[in-house]
Order: sequence, then C-alpha cells, then structure tokens
Amino acid sequence: MEEPSEPEGLIDWKERCVALEAQLMKFRVQASKIRELLADKMQQLERQVIDAERQAEKAFQEVQVMEEKLKAANIQTSESETRLYKKCQDLESVMQEKDDIIQNLALRLEEQKQVRIQEAKIIEEKAAKIKEWVTVKLNELEVENQNLRFINQTQTEEIRAIQSKLQELQEKKISCVSSPKTSEGQRNLTFGCFLSRAKSPPCVVRCEEVSKMASNEPEITEGRCVEEMEIAEKPADNQVQENSRSQRKLHETSCSSEQNQKTRASFAMDGDSADILSYSAASLYTSLIYKNMTTPVYTTLKGKATQISSSPFLDDSSGSDEEDSSRSSSRLSESDARSRSGPSSPRAMKRGVSDSSAASESDYAIPPDAYPIDAECSQPEQKLLKTCLASCDNGKNEPLEKSGYLLKMSVRVKTWKRRWFVLKGGELLYYKSPSDVIRKPQGHIELSASCSILRGDNKQTVQLATEKHTYYLTADSPNILEEWIKVLQSVLRVQAANPLCLQPEGKPAVKGLLTKVKHGYSKRVWCMLVGKVLYYFRNQEDKFPLGQLKLWEAKVEEVDRSCDSDEDYETRGCYLLSTHYTIIVHPKDQGPTYLLIGSKHEKEAWLYHLTVAAGSNNINVGSEFEQLVCKLLNIEGEPSSQIWRHPMLCHSKEGILSPLTTLPSEALQTEAIKLFKTCQLFINAAVDSPAIDYHISLAQSALQVCLTHPELQNEICCQLIKQTRRRQLQNQPGPLQGWQLLALCVGLFLPHHPFLWLLQLHLQRNADSRTEFGKYAIYCQRCVERTQQNGDREARPSRMEILSTLLRNPYHHSRPFSIPVHFMNGLYQVVGFDASTTVEEFLNTLNQDTGMRKPAQSGFALFTDDPSGRDLEHCLQGNIKICDIISKWEQASKEQQPGKCEGSRTVRLTYKNRLYFSVQARGETDREKTLLLYQTNDQIINGLFPLNKDLALEMAALLAQVDIGDFERPFSTPAGPVTNQCKANQTLKQVIERFYPKRYREGCSEEQLRQLYQRLSTKWMALRGHSAADCIRIYLTVARKWPFFGAKLFFAKPIAPSSLGNNCVWLAVHENGLSILEYTSMRLVTSYMYKGLMTFGGYQEDFMVVVSTQSKDRPTEKLLFAMAKHKILEITLLIASYINSFHQQKTTFHHLSAPALLSPRTQAPQARVMGSQPPLSNSRPTKGPTLL
Repeated sequence: MEEPSEPEGLIDWKERCVALEAQLMKFRVQASKIRELLADKMQQLERQVIDAERQAEKAFQEVQVMEEKLKAANIQTSESETRLYKKCQDLESVMQEKDDIIQNLALRLEEQKQVRIQEAKIIEEKAAKIKEWVTVKLNELEVENQNLRFINQTQTEEIRAIQSKLQELQEKKISCVSSPKTSEGQRNLTFGCFLSRAKSPPCVVRCEEVSKMASNEPEITEGRCVEEMEIAEKPADNQVQENSRSQRKLHETSCSSEQNQKTRASFAMDGDSADILSYSAASLYTSLIYKNMTTPVYTTLKGKATQISSSPFLDDSSGSDEEDSSRSSSRLSESDARSRSGPSSPRAMKRGVSDSSAASESDYAIPPDAYPIDAECSQPEQKLLKTCLASCDNGKNEPLEKSGYLLKMSVRVKTWKRRWFVLKGGELLYYKSPSDVIRKPQGHIELSASCSILRGDNKQTVQLATEKHTYYLTADSPNILEEWIKVLQSVLRVQAANPLCLQPEGKPAVKGLLTKVKHGYSKRVWCMLVGKVLYYFRNQEDKFPLGQLKLWEAKVEEVDRSCDSDEDYETRGCYLLSTHYTIIVHPKDQGPTYLLIGSKHEKEAWLYHLTVAAGSNNINVGSEFEQLVCKLLNIEGEPSSQIWRHPMLCHSKEGILSPLTTLPSEALQTEAIKLFKTCQLFINAAVDSPAIDYHISLAQSALQVCLTHPELQNEICCQLIKQTRRRQLQNQPGPLQGWQLLALCVGLFLPHHPFLWLLQLHLQRNADSRTEFGKYAIYCQRCVERTQQNGDREARPSRMEILSTLLRNPYHHSRPFSIPVHFMNGLYQVVGFDASTTVEEFLNTLNQDTGMRKPAQSGFALFTDDPSGRDLEHCLQGNIKICDIISKWEQASKEQQPGKCEGSRTVRLTYKNRLYFSVQARGETDREKTLLLYQTNDQIINGLFPLNKDLALEMAALLAQVDIGDFERPFSTPAGPVTNQCKANQTLKQVIERFYPKRYREGCSEEQLRQLYQRLSTKWMALRGHSAADCIRIYLTVARKWPFFGAKLFFAKPIAPSSLGNNCVWLAVHENGLSILEYTSMRLVTSYMYKGLMTFGGYQEDFMVVVSTQSKDRPTEKLLFAMAKHKILEITLLIASYINSFHQQKTTFHHLSAPALLSPRTQAPQARVMGSQPPLSNSRPTKGPTLL
C-alpha cells in the first residue's frame, strides 16, 4: 500500500508548486496595482497640498487686503447696535424668501424637464411606429408589384400568341384576294420582299419581335386589308386592263405595307427590346426635357423652323383631300353660284383671277416664305371687296364674313398650297382661285363651338382645330392673319378684348368653374384670378380668355342672391337658387358682375382673394390667420404691435383644427391639416444621419402635395412662418428644422400677396449672421429673390438637395449644391448651383470655369443619361432648372428600377458638341479642340466615321500621343526585358481598345493583333517629341477633310415606295442640310439643303421629310424613314436647331461678310447638290483622307 502513495505525493507537490506560483503572480500583480494606486494617491495628495497652500496664501492675502480696507475705512460708530441688528434680521428674511423662490423655480424646472422627456419618448415611439408601418407597407407594395409583374408577363405571352394568330389570319386574307395565278405571283413577290429585306444585316428581326411590335396596329392593318379586298372585288365596268392594273396596285400596296410594318418593328426593337416597355415610365423625365413626349412636326417659314404640331401627323391630320375633290368638282346651281359670288364685285373678281390663274398651277410646292409681301401678291387680298356682314346682337357690330388668300397645308404631301378662302354662313370654304367660287369648293371647314384657334411659333401661322381635323393656315402678313382671327373669333362668338392672347402669365391665386351674370345674361365659365385681373374662359382647356375684369379699387362683397337676373336665370333651370352663393364685383365706371358659386368653401375662397386683389382694407373676410395678416398689412408690420404675440401667429405644439388660409373645398382643408402634422413630424423628430431618409420622405411628400395642389402653397408657407416664430434655447433643434423645411419650400414656389409680404417681413426680422437660425433666414431671402427671378419649380426637391440643406448650412455657400459635369476625354468639372439655377446659367458658370465660349458660339450642349440605364442621351433646354432635372431623373429611376437602393445612382451630365459650324472653328479654344477630338474618336470607334485601317491606326497613334505622351521603347533592365515588353504590350492594348475602330479589331487572331501592336508602336514612336497641341491640330485637320465632319448620323431605313430604294441608309444632319449616305461605304446618295426642307417631323410611327425638287411634274417629294422612336425626336429637334441657329445669325449680323459665312461652302462638292438629285459618282471620295 505504500508504493501507490508515493506517486500521489509527487503529483500533489507539483500541483502545489503551480498553485503557489500562480498565487505569487497574483500577489505581484496586486502589489503592482497597489503601488500604482499609492503613487496616484500620493500625487493627488501632493496636488491637494499644493492647492491648499495656494488657497491659504490667497486667503492670507485677502485677509491682509480686508485689514487694510478696515484700517482705511471710516467706520461710523454713531449708529446704534439695535439698528444694525434689525437691519441684519431684515436681510436674513429677504434671503430666506429668495431661497424659497429659487427652490420653487428649481422644482418647476425639474417638472418641465420630466414633461419634455416624456414628450420626446412619446414622439420617438410614434416615429418608430410610423417607420414600422411604412416599412410594412413598402414590403406589401413590393409583394404586390412582384405579383403584378408575374401577371404582366403571363398577359404579354398571351398577347404574343394572339398576335401571331392575328398575323396568320391577315396573311390568309391577303392571299385570298385575287385568282390562284395572281396569288401565286403575289406569293413570290412577297417572299421577294422578305428576301430582299433579309439581305441587310441591321434590319434582321425575329418573328417574335415582329409579332410583338405589330401589336400597336392590329386593327389598323386589318382594316386596310379589308378595304383592299373590297377594292379588288369591285366589278370591272370599264376595261380589263384597268382591272388588272388595280390588282397589281393592290398587291404592291399589300407587299409594301407588310414590309413597312416589319421595318417599323425592326427599328422599334433596335438597340434593346425594352425601348417600348420602359418608354411610358420614362415619360415623367422626358416630358420635362422636351416639354412633350411625342415627336413634333416643324415647317420652314421665313427661314425659321416653326412648330406647327406637337404630335406626329396622321393620315387625316390636315383636312380633306383636295386632289380627289378637285377632280370630281362639278358646277353648282345658278342660285347657289349667285349666292356664293354675289358679295364680290365683277371688277374685283376679275383682278383676282388675273393673279391667281398663273399661280394656281405652280403654287403646289412653294413654301409660304417664297411669296413676297408686295403689291402684286397681295392684290387679290387688298383690292377684292371683302364681305363683312354684321350681327346686331347686344348692339355690337361683329364681322361674320370674309374672303382672301391663305396658305393651307395639304394632306398627303405635307406642303403648303395657296388657296382662296371664303368665310360665310359659319363655314370656311376654300378654292384654287377666286374664279372657282362658282364651282364646287375643294373643301370646307365647319366651324362650331368646339373649334379652337392656336397660334404657332410664327406670327403668320395659325392652327384651326375642329372635332374631326386640324388645319394649318398661313397668311401673307401678320396684319392679314389678325383680321382673319378676329372674324373667326366673332363667328365662334368669342367676345375678348384681345382676340388671341396667350394664357395669362403668372400663377393663379384661385381658379374654378363659376356662373357669370351680367346685363341679364348668364354663362358658365372657367375663371382664373391672376394678380389683380379676373380672366374667364369657355372651359378649363381653353387658352383664349373670353374676357377679363380689372379688380383694382373695385367693390367686392357678398350679396343675398340680389342678382339682377335671378328671375330670368331661375326660369332657365340652369341652377338651383337655393344652393348657390352670390358675389358682386363692381369695377369703377363699369356695370356690376355677379359670380354664382355652388359651395360655401368656394365662396369664402373667392371672396377673400377677390377682396385682396381689389386692394380693399376689409379685415372681416378670410380665416383668423388671414385677418391678422390683413391687420398687420394695414399697420405696415409695426414691430411693437401686440398682433405679433397672437397665438395664431406663433409656434404651437398641438395640431390645428382648421387651415390657416381659406381653401375652396373640404378635401383641401383636410389635406392642409395633414400637411401641418407632417411639418410637425419633420420639426420635432431629431435629424439622425443613418435614418435621414425619414426626413427626406416627409419633406418630399409634403412638397409634392403642394405642387399637385397649388392651392396649398399659401397654406404651407403660412404654417412654416407660424412654426418658426418661437424663441428657443440654442440646444433645442425644433425651429432649426422648421427653417430648413422653409428653405426647401421657398426654393420651389412662393406664396401670393399678402403672404409673400408676410414671408419677406418674417425673414427680414430674423436675418442674423451670428446665429444658425439667422443664417437660414438669410439663405431663405436669397431663395425668395432667385425664385422671383426665375419662377417656380416643376418638381419636388431631390434627395441631394434635401441632404445638402439638412446636413450643412447653405448660408456659407453662394451656390450650395454642386454636381460633376463629364467631358468626352474622361475628365469632369464640378459646378455649383442653387435651387433656381437654369441650364443657361449653369452653362455660363461651366464655361467660365473651363475657359470655353458660350454655347451659341461653340455649339456645345448639356446632355443627361437616361434613367432606365439604356444608352440614350437627352439634350437639356436652357430654361429648365437643374434641380428639376435631378429630381425628375431620381423619380423616373425609382419608378423604372424600384428594387435598387435609393441614392446609389445619380444623374450623369455630359458636355459635348451638338451643333457644328465650320466658321466657328476660327475662335476655338484649346479645351474645345480637345473635347472635339475625343468626340470624333468616339464616332470613329463606333463606326460613324469613314476611314481605312491605315488612317485609323495613324489617328490612334496621334490620340495616344495626346493622351499618354511619348511611347517608351522596351529595353533590358535588371528585372529583365520580359517585364518591360509586357508593360509596353499592355499600353498598346489599351490604346487599341480606346482609339481603334471596333469593326477592325473584332475577329483578329493573336498574330494579327501582335502585328497591329507592332505597327502602332512604330507610328507612335515616329511622333516622339510632338506636343499635344500639335497632335490635336493634325488630328482635327485630317478629320475635317471629310465633308460631313461634325454631322450627327442616324440609322434609318426608307419606307417603300421610295426613290431611295429599300436598303438601310445614314441620315446625316449637318450645317448645310440633311444628307443621305450609303450604309456600308458612307458615300453620299443625295443632299437636301435646309431651304429645301418644307416639313419634317413625326408621321405616325416614322420620320417624315417633305422636300422641294427641281422637277415640274413632281415639285415636292415626301420621304418616310423607319427609325427608333427616340431617334425621331432627336433628329427633328436637331434639324430645327440648325435652321433656327442660321435664322438667328442672319438677324444678328448685318455686315457684308454675313452671307458668305452663313451660306454653305462651295469647296465641298458633296454639299453642293441641287434638289434631291444624287451627285455624280466621280465626286464621291473613294478613299478616306490620309496624313500625307
């Protein structure tokens, strides 16, 4: 038993040693800590001793000072001890009272702190609940969105199946039109169409894509096929040849229509298949950039591109077909002819015939500006005896008949024709000449109450829209047009002071549908109060006011249905007298006008705004807040007035029970109360950087409601004025966030008078550069001035704008926001702007920072990318605000890509050349040359510039010398020649990828690439020592040898039948005109100068150009091209910009060299083309320019 005990003892000893060592280490650590504590205590005691010595010395010095004062003071011993004792007791009692007051105040302060803490907790809980509710709602909406996507996908598949079946039915119908032999021939021809179309690689489309894109016109195509079948089945009454000709024409029509439909489908799907699907989602952004989402139509008048339609032309967009009606014209009866020709004298009619007989045959294709305004041309208009019968209604003489020459746009070929118009009996008839009035008219226009008249951009053009058609008419002079407009307005019973004034400028204070009663006559009109004038229109869409009432110093009051036409009005049964309210407006030196209003809220709103517009001092109208503002206005905002202390004008923690301003409906009043709650949440919740999206959503939702309902703009401004009128300590953030929301608000819009006066006075009283609140007030003053200067905004604040306003005080920056502008060379420039900066002001700042000329001189423009992420660009107009662009882009991006994180994508601005003029190259700056160089390189890479492989390699070497510098030849080093060789090859590879055309490097083998690198290095090394400026000069000199340098190329395919054939082409838009180039070789096919373009723009789904030719048989030609939808809009606006730029230069420069500068250069043989005839083959360049 002793043997096992020995090992156990040994094991215990080791454990004991280890335990003792551990305890020893612990004791050592504790000892060290004790030493440190002792050292700290000793130091603390030493410091205390030193402090005590200092205090003792200080006390000793004070005692000495007191002793000296006592010695120096003359103590009066005459005062008795009892008096001193009594005084001491009084002082002690006063001290006791003060102490009690201090304790009570301390208790109250503690209670207030507890209450504020509880309120803050309650607000945080509410905010957390709201945030949770919003999150849940977003998740629900996301799930619903996914379900809708799934449903949309299934429905799209069903639509595709239905379209394929429909297409099969259409083909069967077309094949059954004629006899079996003819159908066999048609089948061969149809297949020939498909085969010829399949030869061009860019136009090959899958059957699924064709069926998908054909969904827009199934009914139209079916209708056309049925119509063609009916034509083919008509009995042949005349000749057999005529029947065969009609069958042959039918087949050609069916073949071309089928081919054109497939062509449109191919171009609609060109680029990416999501073009049509995402176009509707991008309309929010596109409508801001271009003001309309459809392709407009322009015509050339007096050398200027004038928009005549904001939407593409349809088949019947310009009235009836004149050619068919002229062929089938027959004589009227004698009584009819006498009635139509009676008002004009024979002598005048004879003069009209003499001038029109020669022009009636040749005026088919002459543009309106080709007619000079002289005695010969205007003789029929001025010397003919115009018929002007008058209607004696209401004692006013209004001409209701007129005749004269006008230019009318034709139907099929969109060109101008000179016609003799006769207005009589509520109809507008037109003939070829005055001598044809005894015959059947070529057409007639029925005038009714639904007709509308709209003036175009040109002062001589007017658009007459009826229920069925839209007519475009042009007069020889603005005065003649005004006469026609007055007569037409009289016929339409429009009693306006200004017969054709645009919609009143300015923001309406209130608007709505009212009943106007005057002189015993009542009429339901749309009223709009702008400034101090009340305009009334026929309906809400009408832009021409029927009349106006000047309200300044007018008497405005509510009456108890004391209308002078009550009995007459009640007998008509138009309105119930027991439910309406009446407001009388009695201007100076005029009769009273009664306004009948249906609801009480509307009546209160109209009564208040009309009273304010009249300048009345009546303080009994409007809400309590508005009455207080009126009182302040009467005393001119006296600072010491007690009105400022009224609770209605000061900050309140509780919500409001009624709106601060007068609103015309209960729905708007409810929305105003919700708006106040939203402002309270924004002000009371603390701004936290990680959760700042909560404040962003609150601000955007509140301000979006105000933009949607302009009536609430006065309301939110008054609410923010009220909530920022509170004195608080500096550590309470409530009012500061109110000032931030006010800064966002006044950057968007401004209230009306007198709230604008109140806002300016409020900002003036709080402006102080020493406090944060005062700095925001100063910034708000700047925003008010800028908004007054540039007008209201169209979109809510963007995320970037709200973040910049909340996280940093914008007072410290004159341009509080900034965004990078990218250039074609890969660099960018950060440009600052404010809430009201327009694109024009933005570009002025950019050009000053970069040392470039103005856009009118350089031809550069600002572009944005597309929110959908596609490879599209949008050119920005000069009057759009930068903040609106950023906001609309964010909204469109969020709608198209809802699943992506907010703030991850921002708009990309690019500054590049849009309009190139050769005469402007003289004053080019270095920056402009560099950017033009890289923009040309982008065209070369994408195959939009004709050059061979050798020239492309030389251009790449020049660009590499500019971008990188001298090429370093690889040489042997201690690291080895392999490393240097790899580095050089990598550099050459980057140069090839960046500066060499894609079509030349695709499909190259490794050996070919190695040879290409070697040739590039040789050419690059030959440029050693050349400066970047020299290389840029050489590069641009070579590039400018191509006649179409600087042109914008558009891929298109002519629509059959066309004189250009069936092959794809390039449409080149340049300074001299519109040129058509071959697709593969880019050789010139034909050119049309801008003065030969009569009409251009959208035509259904295609691009239309109407040009004048030199042929007498066919003076005009209409060309149709199938293009992508966004490309049609881009080329239309680009052509209009070139034409208007030339027109502006002609009107600006009046020196002798102007014609030489503005006329096309004669050095380029390709640009010197007459009409539409193609040039000779020897004038086309067979090879691109070379450096030699």
